[in-house]
Amino acid sequence: MEELQRIARAQHGDDQALAELLQDNYSFLMKYLMKVTMNPTLAEDLTQETMMKCIEKISLYNGESKFSSWMITIATRLYMDQMRRKKVEERWREQQHAFKKMQWQLQHQQEAWTEAIEALAVLGYEWRLPILLKHYYGYAYDEIAIMMDIPLGTVKSRVFNGLQQLRKELKQDEQENEEG
Repeated sequence: MEELQRIARAQHGDDQALAELLQDNYSFLMKYLMKVTMNPTLAEDLTQETMMKCIEKISLYNGESKFSSWMITIATRLYMDQMRRKKVEERWREQQHAFKKMQWQLQHQQEAWTEAIEALAVLGYEWRLPILLKHYYGYAYDEIAIMMDIPLGTVKSRVFNGLQQLRKELKQDEQENEEG
């Protein structure tokens, strides 16, 4: 069944259509949140919370973007709210075992754990989010601004400055590897 038909049916109360929509997008959303949060437990929690929001707000989906983009927008805002409220990232950085657990999980899921992903983990979420959305998922700057609910210029600045920080981090890692 075509996604648009499922959406229309879900908006009219068809629980099966809604369940299929969420199931079709679960893996995509979870992988996105794993990269954004760098924390498997937090990614799982946010995925579940996003799914609940989608269930609650399905009637508000207007079709202006892809359904998966709508879900990413919800997930992104939930993550940003949580980061502002609880300052989870600062505590996570103190708990390096979560980082090692994520590395282990990704390696066992046959996903590449690249130096770039490791360097991304060092960045604050304010820079990591727009970089992932732009360069990994291919969203346009204006789409990212909407998803993150920040001005377009801020998105461009964060992508530019975040990439500068990434390059610096990767260059330092390369020099350390050459010396060590």
